[in-house]
Amino acid sequence: MIFPVRTTVGQESLVVDIMTSKTKDDTVQVYSIAVIPGLKGYILIEAQDELTVRHALASTPHIKGQGIVKGAVKIEELSLLLESKPLMKAIEEGAKIELISGPFKGEKAKVIRVNDTKEEVTVELLEAAVKIPVTTKAENIRIIKE
Repeated sequence: MIFPVRTTVGQESLVVDIMTSKTKDDTVQVYSIAVIPGLKGYILIEAQDELTVRHALASTPHIKGQGIVKGAVKIEELSLLLESKPLMKAIEEGAKIELISGPFKGEKAKVIRVNDTKEEVTVELLEAAVKIPVTTKAENIRIIKE
């Protein structure tokens, strides 16, 4: 069964790291823990039952409220979130993006060139005094919805 767990927004990966280290010993029967990029403030935990998840969550920081959202989730309900979409197809010149890793992490930018072969994009930082093109891997950006 898969259980959604509320976390502090932006701390999902940290919670997964903590949970992974807590569940390495086989005393807690957690089968998998996942962070879904489009699902902010939640992680998904696959376990035998809700009691197992509650035991694994005990004294874990960044868990909000009761932690577990009421009831288990069916895999069919998650199919839209888990469906893979080709990253390079979604990136267009002129799109506004946010850099999610590297030295400019958190900066907003505009795509000026897309290299499908190398899976790279060249961007211009929006808030920079001088417009300097920066080339980065496509996996290091997030498209901002307008």
